[in-house]
Amino acid sequence: MSSPFQSAFFGDIPEIPTPTLKNQLQWYLFLRVLILTVLLGIGVILQTQAHDLSIPSISYTVYFIAGIYLFTIISALLLRVVKNHKGFALLQTVVDALLVGVIVYATGCSQSIFTTLFFLPILAGSFLLLRLGGLLIASVATMSYGFILMVELLYNPLPFINMKSSLDGVVVAMHYFAIHGLIFFILGILSFIMFERMRSTESALSRTTLNYDRLQILYQRIFEDITTGIITVDDAGNITSFNHAAGRISGYKDYEVIGKMFYELFPGFRNADHYMFRQTTELMRNDGTTIPIGFSWAKLNMPGEYGDCRVYTMQDLSKIKEMENQVKQAEKMATIGEMAAGIAHEFRNPLAAISGAAQILQAEQTGDPASRRLIDIVSRESDRLDHTVSEFLLFSKPTAPVKEWFSGKAAIDETILILDQGRQIDTEICRIDNRIAADLGIWADPHQFKRIIMNLITNSCQAFGGKGGVIVIKAAEQQNKTTGKDEVIVMISDNGPGIDERVLPNIFEPFYTTRESGTGLGLAIVSQLVESHAGRTTVETVAGEKTEFSITFPLP
Repeated sequence: MSSPFQSAFFGDIPEIPTPTLKNQLQWYLFLRVLILTVLLGIGVILQTQAHDLSIPSISYTVYFIAGIYLFTIISALLLRVVKNHKGFALLQTVVDALLVGVIVYATGCSQSIFTTLFFLPILAGSFLLLRLGGLLIASVATMSYGFILMVELLYNPLPFINMKSSLDGVVVAMHYFAIHGLIFFILGILSFIMFERMRSTESALSRTTLNYDRLQILYQRIFEDITTGIITVDDAGNITSFNHAAGRISGYKDYEVIGKMFYELFPGFRNADHYMFRQTTELMRNDGTTIPIGFSWAKLNMPGEYGDCRVYTMQDLSKIKEMENQVKQAEKMATIGEMAAGIAHEFRNPLAAISGAAQILQAEQTGDPASRRLIDIVSRESDRLDHTVSEFLLFSKPTAPVKEWFSGKAAIDETILILDQGRQIDTEICRIDNRIAADLGIWADPHQFKRIIMNLITNSCQAFGGKGGVIVIKAAEQQNKTTGKDEVIVMISDNGPGIDERVLPNIFEPFYTTRESGTGLGLAIVSQLVESHAGRTTVETVAGEKTEFSITFPLP
């Protein structure tokens, strides 16, 4: 908030930047020397031509000019180090007003031809300091002139210059003082008003120019960085602007199309009759490929004699079309999946009947070894088919996890026991080392967690191929580097043969398997269940050495 003094003498006029004020002071010092030297030099020349002028001798004039030169040189040196440039400008203009007073006194006082020199410091003060400079220097000039008139009244002849006074009395002196003082103040007021308006106009023009430049830069950035292609066309149908997005969509560079006929390059836009209506067409790119695009156009209301100028916007619809096809394919697959799940569910009743009948025949059969082998095959394959149907139903109709806290070590120990008792793994060949700390808690659905661990352990045991190996299970808490949230990571590693790099990208795809007896759903179910917990599944493998699966579960 400005002070009353600043409001009175500077108003709302923006301050001159320090570098600008310093540069103006340098010019002012130069003009001071130039103007005073020229005027005093003219006076000396006129005096030598025998004109009746009240001018000091040439020697005094030379001394005076030398003094001005010296003072100006010192001021120029001080200007390089001074910090308060306003105070320095005020000092210079006050000194100049006093120097003009000396010149007026030395050249005839009230009759001096140099009285108008008071105008120069008044104008300089108004220009450099506005109201403060204009009014203050006008006051100094008035007091200096009044002092000169007072000395002229009191002394005859005048001191130092030995000249006779031409004033006839106090009334005449007051007349001179009033006229000149009024002129000085009128000049100061008019000059600072003029310079204030000039400063305000410059400031407004500077702000307008800056805002215009900002708007131009903003428009340019929007025009170039927007993902929508923008093309402008003049009334003759020639392309006048072409942004980067339009070039990316069409394959053309801007310099290749500017000035060319729009409809010759993009004939698909020719039948765009609906104003501001979104339409689609096929666009042939510069490389010869054809892509679907959406476009619209609008008229440009250009000033002057411009007629039917237009702006066209366009977007590449290739990815949208691909996404639409993917959605349609997903909907079709979802329908097929529902049908397959229904059919698989219907398979379970006949399978149960076949398996039950095989078990009864197996119990009653005692004599024929060939029949017993056939019945064993029927029973085993019925169980395998029932297991496949169960996994398919679990994959096709996943249930939302019901999360709760539980002990990770206890859940894995229970899973190992289930696998061992169900004879799904042989713990003597496939040894499991559970290294999870007893106090480590996991936030997940315990039943789905056990299913995940069961599938991973079974997958590792089957990878050993009867040769045996060790499965190590570890877990730890960590912080997600991306989200910053805490999570639990469970690592299941084995020293089996590893996974071939060629099949590694496909191991989580449903029904993808490298074993004849596999269903291809075990790892797909693992990935699906982990994703339902908002977790991640990763795998690292070294051929002939190890495979490690890592699954993460975010903590609440």
